[in-house]
Amino acid sequence: MYVSEYGSLREKIAAEGQARKARAVAFEAAFAKASEAGKAAGEAIKPRAMMVVEPSNPFAKGYSVPKAMWHCSEGACGFAWVNVSPGNSPFANWLKKNKLARKAYGGGVDIWISDFGQSIDRKEACAQAMARVLKEALGDDKLSIYASSRLD
Repeated sequence: MYVSEYGSLREKIAAEGQARKARAVAFEAAFAKASEAGKAAGEAIKPRAMMVVEPSNPFAKGYSVPKAMWHCSEGACGFAWVNVSPGNSPFANWLKKNKLARKAYGGGVDIWISDFGQSIDRKEACAQAMARVLKEALGDDKLSIYASSRLD
């Protein structure tokens, strides 16, 4: 004979609803903490500045006198994101529901870093800090959370 811990189906549904709300509050707190840590890490890092040169003759072998030069104080351009897998986990579903992440090409969901303009150094620092804080805050061994990036 099956013995339920709930007196009725109505009590079970109410308890599950409360558990869902509590989980959503925990997810929101973890994401807010991760976002704050990511922004702080992105602002704290000093990007590697670079010079972009347009050669006067791009097909010349060896050195060509520069036609124009630009100083990029924010360094190289690129993208960064935090991947959360599996994509059907409660946390990934919460991210999608709140439009904080979208389905990732390689599986899971991606949280795109849209702050810091085009600076890949700042975006990478932000993504790495967010991934670290989310891992600590959620503490779920079944979740894979990592930062990725690519140059533009």
